[in-house]
Amino acid sequence: MNRQLENISKVWPSIKAVFSVPHSEAEYLALVKTLDSLVDEVGNNQNHKLAPVMETIGNLIENYENQACKIKEASPIDALKYLMQEHDLKQSDLQEIGSQGVVSEVLAGKRILNLEQIKKISKKFHVSPLVFI
Repeated sequence: MNRQLENISKVWPSIKAVFSVPHSEAEYLALVKTLDSLVDEVGNNQNHKLAPVMETIGNLIENYENQACKIKEASPIDALKYLMQEHDLKQSDLQEIGSQGVVSEVLAGKRILNLEQIKKISKKFHVSPLVFI
C-alpha cells in the first residue's frame, strides 16, 4: 500500500485538477469541460479504459451541484418576478395577465393568477404552468 501512495504522490500534481473536489465555480466549470471531452471520447462504451474516469468526474460534478447549486423553491409570484427581470419586462408588458393594475395586484400578492392567465404566461415564458401554481 505504501508503494501505491508513493506512485499516487508522484502523479498527483498533474492530475489534481481533474480528481479534486471542486470548491469554486471555476473548478466546477473546468470539471464539466473535462467531462464533456470524456463523453466525446468514451461515449456509451463502458469497457473503454477512461469510463471509470468519466464516472468519477461525473460523481464529483454531481456532488458539487447537489451542495452548491441547490435551487430554492419559489412562490408563483417570485417566479413571475424573476422571469420578468430575466426578460427585462415591466408590468405593462404582461397583457396576458391583464391591465397594469391587475398585474400590480398579482405581484403584490393581493390577487392570484387564474387558470387562463397561467396558461398564457406559461406559453409566453416557455415554462411549465406548474411554475405559477
